[in-house]
Amino acid sequence: MWREAIAHVLISEAELRARVQALGEAITADYRGRQPLFVVVLKGAMIFFADLVRTVDLPLIVDCLSVSSYGAGWVSSGVVHIQKDLDESIAGKDVLIIEDIIDTGLTLHHVLPHLAARHPADLKICVLLDKRARRRVALPIKYRGFELPDSFVVGYGLDYQGQYRNLPFIGALRPELLRREPPVSKG
Repeated sequence: MWREAIAHVLISEAELRARVQALGEAITADYRGRQPLFVVVLKGAMIFFADLVRTVDLPLIVDCLSVSSYGAGWVSSGVVHIQKDLDESIAGKDVLIIEDIIDTGLTLHHVLPHLAARHPADLKICVLLDKRARRRVALPIKYRGFELPDSFVVGYGLDYQGQYRNLPFIGALRPELLRREPPVSKG
């Protein structure tokens, strides 16, 4: 019954699997002879990250960053909050940020200088989904999974109000299910 909330599937499970494998092979080739530090942006990128990291045939280090710009709404507020910072030092390391989706680009536009100030040897971005139609700032994306039209998507780690992360595909949420304004707090 909750799958009925999906207007249509944009990227199938098989397409995700094939593209993640190709990204992993490209990353392996590009970082051969090095030990990159993968920074997964939680929570949305966790499933993509778990699948991707298993396709990379290199020794690597993993850390997590939790960033929010949506709050309770379905449109980015433009205000970025770092909720959980890195545990590892990234000084002198080859850092690859693993992100689920980039739309306006404002979140990573805020995060990149925050990380660059820690003097990594290299700082690159790997994103599963790129919504260029909504881009407001330029970002140096090194690895891109898929380009998407401007629709609200869920599944494969992406959610709407905490739901739909466990769908094995990327689907467009039915527009009528989106709240036009964030829920009003009753506290």
